[in-house]
Amino acid sequence: MLEISFNSPQCGWMSIGFKDGANEFHTTTAHSPHETALPDLMRILTALSEPNTEQDDFLLKWNRDPEEFDFHFVRSGDDLTIEIYQYPTDERDAAERELVYSHTGPLRDAIAAFAETFNQLYEDRDTDEFEFNWRQPFPFKEFEEFQAKATAVT
Repeated sequence: MLEISFNSPQCGWMSIGFKDGANEFHTTTAHSPHETALPDLMRILTALSEPNTEQDDFLLKWNRDPEEFDFHFVRSGDDLTIEIYQYPTDERDAAERELVYSHTGPLRDAIAAFAETFNQLYEDRDTDEFEFNWRQPFPFKEFEEFQAKATAVT
């Protein structure tokens, strides 16, 4: 079973993790320079939740500074593959990237895992002073659109 965690942001950083019983990956991500990474992630997952989506391959760029990450999502029928590649610098040299996490499983399980962690971020946003600590507004619109699709998929 896929478990995903996005912990409360602190000083512009957020700890995230992926765990599936066989593989595990944890890192911190920064609020910039990829300012739209969190809402983009929600948009990607919303699109992947569409039953007849025309696009089934998405790439999300995020960073830890100086390291950079590519989160690659590929839908194949009812399955979703998540691959996370790490680059040692912001130059994103493909020859130097390293696959640090990979998971393939049912799309509905991945969507449910993301929904659970996004719900937690949403519920804790005031207590955790999300906007102050993430230095970005909470992506309400993207969250609501994702939640609507996630409910239909799971």
